[in-house]
Amino acid sequence: MKKIFIALIIITSLQVIRDINKNKVIIPTESIRFRVIANSNTKEDQELKLKVKNNLEKEISNTLKTSTNLIASRNTLNNNLLKFENNVKNTLTAEKSNQKFSINYGMNYFPQKEYKNVIYKAGNYESLVVTLGDGLGENFWCVLFPPLCLLDGEETKKDKVEYHVLVKDIIKKYKTKHHK
Repeated sequence: MKKIFIALIIITSLQVIRDINKNKVIIPTESIRFRVIANSNTKEDQELKLKVKNNLEKEISNTLKTSTNLIASRNTLNNNLLKFENNVKNTLTAEKSNQKFSINYGMNYFPQKEYKNVIYKAGNYESLVVTLGDGLGENFWCVLFPPLCLLDGEETKKDKVEYHVLVKDIIKKYKTKHHK
């Protein structure tokens, strides 16, 4: 009976956490997004988009690593647009692609997106957008400030740790309350 009760507590806790996360807005209102739009959805164009994204993301990350607020991040991005343009140009050259591209920093349109059970409304958002070719393909996007792009890969591990700790705390409280 005790094991069943603990299992129910764990299941209920995980459900509550999932429901809380559904309503949680991950992207703050004051943020800067990053988006790379592929020319098309062909395998080659999608692979090229990922190469451009990976190289540019490293460059941007290094450039923004000392920015601690929105204004500093804005200034840093504006002051380094030529460097970012050269990064994309060099990536396309290395990939033997003569695809045209554009980079725009400012207010750019983002379609509605669901990410981790949160729906982000369509609209114009402050962002750095790279459009490859005709820009008709699937896109990559994330948040540069606050720097959520780099945290996403580690997020799953953190979630598991938080769940584990929360469940341990619930069990500990239960044992303390019922075994006095």
